[in-house]
Amino acid sequence: MPFQIYHLTAFVVSALVVLGTTPLVRRIGLKSGRVDLPNARKMHKAPMVRFGGVSIFLGNLIALLLVWWSGGFGWLPPDKEYEIWGVTIGGLAFFLIGLADDIFNLSPFMRLFAQAMVALAAWQVGVQIDFISIPFVGLISLPPSISLVLTLLWLVGMANAINWIDGLDGLASGVSGIAAVVMLMVSLSMDQPAAALIAAALAGGTLGFLRYNFNPAQIFMGDGGAYYLGFTLAGVGVVGLVKSVTTVAVLMPYLILAVPLLDMSAVIVDRLRNGKSPFNADNRHLHHRLLNAGLSHRSTVLFIYCLTLWVGSLAVAFSGVPSGYAYAAGATVLLTYISWQARKKVRS
Repeated sequence: MPFQIYHLTAFVVSALVVLGTTPLVRRIGLKSGRVDLPNARKMHKAPMVRFGGVSIFLGNLIALLLVWWSGGFGWLPPDKEYEIWGVTIGGLAFFLIGLADDIFNLSPFMRLFAQAMVALAAWQVGVQIDFISIPFVGLISLPPSISLVLTLLWLVGMANAINWIDGLDGLASGVSGIAAVVMLMVSLSMDQPAAALIAAALAGGTLGFLRYNFNPAQIFMGDGGAYYLGFTLAGVGVVGLVKSVTTVAVLMPYLILAVPLLDMSAVIVDRLRNGKSPFNADNRHLHHRLLNAGLSHRSTVLFIYCLTLWVGSLAVAFSGVPSGYAYAAGATVLLTYISWQARKKVRS
C-alpha cells in the first residue's frame, strides 16, 4: 500500500539523521565536560557523553516532520494524526525530564511526579488504555478512573523499565530497536499505520544509534534517551495495538516489551523483599546476573537481544503476520542455540 512508502521513509531518514548527528553531539558533550564518570556500579572505564538521546529524538522528529510535509499524514484519519503528535510531544517531555536528570540529578520523587504529569496529559489527549483482557472472559471496557491509573502505570513504568536496562553498551538501544521493528510489523498487520509510522522512525533511530552505542560504546543515550524510548514504545502500544478491539491486539504490547517489563518487576519485588527502596540502584538486573554468572559483556547483550527477538517473534506469529510462525520457529532455534552457547561459557 502507498502509506508503507512513508514508513520506509521514516525509518531511513531517522537512521540517517542519527548517524549524522551523533558524532556532533558527542563532540559538543566532550567539549562542555558533560560526561558520565566511571564508578563501582558502572561498566565503563572512561568518561562518556550521556546525550545520545538528543540524536535519537532529532532523528525521529525530523523523520515524522518530513513525512507530514510530504503528505504522508493524508493517508491517516484525523484522530490518528492527533495521536502521532500526542505521542511525539509526550516523548519530548519525557526526554526533557531525563535530560534534566542527566544534568541536575533530580530526586526520584521529582522524576516520577514530572513523568506522571506528562502521562496524565497524554491520557487526556487520547493515549489511553481503554480495555483489559481477562482470560476466558474477553475484553472488559474500563471506567475512566481505572483507565487513567493503568495508562499512567504503563507509560511511566515502561519509560523507567527501558532506563533501568540501560546498564550495558548497546543494551537499551538494541532492545528498543528490536521492539520497535516488531511493533512496526504488528501494527501494519493490524492496519494501524499511524502507530507503525512512529515505530518505523523509532526503529531507524535506535538502530542507527547502535552504530555508536554497541560495545565498546562511544556515547550513551542517557536518561533522556531512555525515557524517550520507553515512553514512545509504550505510547505506540497504546495508540496502535491496545486501541484494536481484539484480545490478541490488547496483549501485544505487553508481550513485545516483556523483557524490560519483567526485569523491572523482578527487581522491584527483590528490593522490597530485602527491605530496600525500589528506587535504590543495585546489581539485581538480568544483565548483572548474567555477567555474574560468567558471561562476557557482549555475550550478555546478545543473549538479551535474542530473548527480546524471541518474545517479539511470538507477537508476530500471534498477530497474523504472513510467515509469522516461521519467524517464531527461527527465533526459537536461535535462542536455543545462544542459550546452549551461554551455558557452555558459564560452565567453563
